[in-house]
Amino acid sequence: MTASRHLARQEAAPALLRLHRSLSRLDSVLHVMNTGAHPDDEQSGLLAWLRFGRGLRVTVACSTRGEGGQNILDGARGAALGLLRSREMEEAARVLDADVAWLGHGPDDPVHDFGFSKDGDDTFARWGEERIVERLVRAYRAARPDIVIPTFLDVPGQHGHHRAMTRAARTALALAADPEAFPEQGLAPWRVAKFYLPAWSGGGGTYDDELPPPQTTLTETVAGRDPATGADYARIGEWSRARHASQGMGRWHEVPARSWNLHYVDGPAETTITAGLPATLEELAALAGPAAEALTDAARAVAAARRAFPDRALLLDALAAADAAIAAAQEAAEPGFAAAHGHRLDRKRQELSAALFEAAGLEIDARPAPALLAPGGTAEIAIRLAAPLADTPLRLTADADLPEGLSAAPVDLAPDDTARLAVSAAPGAPFPAAFRPGWAALGGNGPGALRLTGTIAGRPVRLAADLSHPLEIGPREVLEIEPEAVLLRRGHAPEPLRIGLGTPEGRVEIDMPEGWSADLSPAEAVVTPPADLPEGLTVLRPRLDGRPALGRSAYDHPQTGPFLHHAPAELRVLSLDLALPEGARVAYLGGGGDNVGRWLGRMGVETVTLDRIEPHTDLSGFTTVLIGIVAFGARADLAAATPALHRFVRAGGHLVTLYQRPDQGWQAETTPPLPLEIGTPSLRWRTTDEAAPVTMLRPEHPLLSGPNRIGPRDWDGWDKERGLYFAARRDPAYEALLKMSDPGEAPLDGALVSAPVGRGRHTHCALVLHHQLDRMVPGAFRLLANLVQPA
Repeated sequence: MTASRHLARQEAAPALLRLHRSLSRLDSVLHVMNTGAHPDDEQSGLLAWLRFGRGLRVTVACSTRGEGGQNILDGARGAALGLLRSREMEEAARVLDADVAWLGHGPDDPVHDFGFSKDGDDTFARWGEERIVERLVRAYRAARPDIVIPTFLDVPGQHGHHRAMTRAARTALALAADPEAFPEQGLAPWRVAKFYLPAWSGGGGTYDDELPPPQTTLTETVAGRDPATGADYARIGEWSRARHASQGMGRWHEVPARSWNLHYVDGPAETTITAGLPATLEELAALAGPAAEALTDAARAVAAARRAFPDRALLLDALAAADAAIAAAQEAAEPGFAAAHGHRLDRKRQELSAALFEAAGLEIDARPAPALLAPGGTAEIAIRLAAPLADTPLRLTADADLPEGLSAAPVDLAPDDTARLAVSAAPGAPFPAAFRPGWAALGGNGPGALRLTGTIAGRPVRLAADLSHPLEIGPREVLEIEPEAVLLRRGHAPEPLRIGLGTPEGRVEIDMPEGWSADLSPAEAVVTPPADLPEGLTVLRPRLDGRPALGRSAYDHPQTGPFLHHAPAELRVLSLDLALPEGARVAYLGGGGDNVGRWLGRMGVETVTLDRIEPHTDLSGFTTVLIGIVAFGARADLAAATPALHRFVRAGGHLVTLYQRPDQGWQAETTPPLPLEIGTPSLRWRTTDEAAPVTMLRPEHPLLSGPNRIGPRDWDGWDKERGLYFAARRDPAYEALLKMSDPGEAPLDGALVSAPVGRGRHTHCALVLHHQLDRMVPGAFRLLANLVQPA
């Protein structure tokens, strides 16, 4: 991690803000869980209010990692995108001081983001309804929320993943309380006290709820602003949402939301979400029998701590008294009370440990070196404990929470000193799962996270701390295959392919199909395909020292920090019938995270990537300008440069726009050369069935007839979906070239439209070409070659 990032992290979380946050956890004993299907589904403004305004503990339960969604930052897809969006969700949760319960574990798990779905039953068919319900039961029993709130309604016109998750969240309520259900979990039954549905429509720019929301039984209305930051709670929610940068989240609202309507399922009208529940330590004491006096003392001590802020000496005394009182309550509690509420007291002591740490003014910085640990290797975690800001007795010991096959001996920590925790990995240590099952606001996340034990202010403490950057665990050696995918045009004699392998020290082997050959050197493979290579995809998977080789991709974004993705190393070779447009010279303006420009170059089309364009930019040296997916939302320069794009078209150029979001930079009247509106809500303007029949309305149109004649086979093998953000209302000059629909729906003709403009042409393509290219679907390359032909 860079010095600037360390500085920025410390600046964003000053000591008094951390201390205030730790105190604000202490009085409430209630826990709310918000359920959703994707990272960024959480109702962030409401959760900010419940956590910081009402003091409730918050957990976000998320069923997928978002691996099937879009990504406007880079070319990460599949598992890599799932890792990116998981980290974004966890950092969004950090802003909300919330935990995360992950129910899905990446694209290899049945519960994953397989792309847009319009139907909950279809989603259940892929996830397995019992599977997702069982995982929610497990989450309820493990986290023990008092209140559950799905973000979306189970109504037609809503995303099928959202519908399935809301339905499963409701089904799981009774099963979580049933001791006969899923006994193999080994968890005690838990009865969620309240289940709320949103009493607002999920319709808007994306969704189109066909049924009205249920009746409002509760309006949660904020009181003032967050005292620690002075910000509106909804604005803190947007701070959190901005961490979902791959989805373009984070908005500035001039008037932030200050109320949220909820429907208490099977319950009466209320004035507060905590009505009827023991919301505070003092209210819990009324149920505690012999433990009542100790809990009352704890409530008084917590109140004294809140009043003492920011006097650290008084705070430490009050917090120590509160911890002693809760410990006494645990000793005095009757079995029935302990079974029903013991988890609240356990949690309160964890929160008091964290508050004592903050009240003492302690800071910890733990850095692993090297940051990548391989089986059989060693690493060191340098742990520096900053001197306390308050004079108090202090003793702390640190060890690491390590996955299977790794070990470390505990070390004692001393203020203003650096302790070094040695970590070793057994030679056969397995790689831990890339997708971890949860994330905790109190810390302890990721392999190598620290467990701290000891005493502060005379009280025993148990703390968890995250490393300043991840301790990654992976192979010592990888293959860096470059290029990792190659296109071979049939009818052209294949030349030997020079494939870089990086600098492995081990022995590289590749089993070659019949007719193929390979010459291997330490850093390069020269692969020769057969002269009569048939059409289709060939995947070569090398071995390194006798084992399947892995590749490594490194990612680093401001909102996530660095992370690695390991996947099987492979070389994909696609042989296809592909003709290229004569005389085409393409300017590619990406920005939405697609790889289209790279694929054009590998096809053999002369392509120049323009990272910036100005209103006066001269584009006359190009025949075609191609604008990547959602680029108008990702690139501020494009909106100002529309005069240059319009001049280019009218002078005879071909402008091709891939799909764009209607709410991110696309202005129907001014962005395209002629008016063209992108349909909203977008659920109604997409075809999600990847095998949906495609009708070519103008087979002889130049974009469909040459240089490649597009036919039925070009629509075979598509993955995830056909297209989205289809064109709706548009100037009559635009001709619709394709028609398609999802089963049972009226056909749509806005997937590919084109219009003559002056001496040139504008073509808008809302097909998910970029994803098909990454999947090496032959028809996508043939269609793209046609789209970039000169006007």
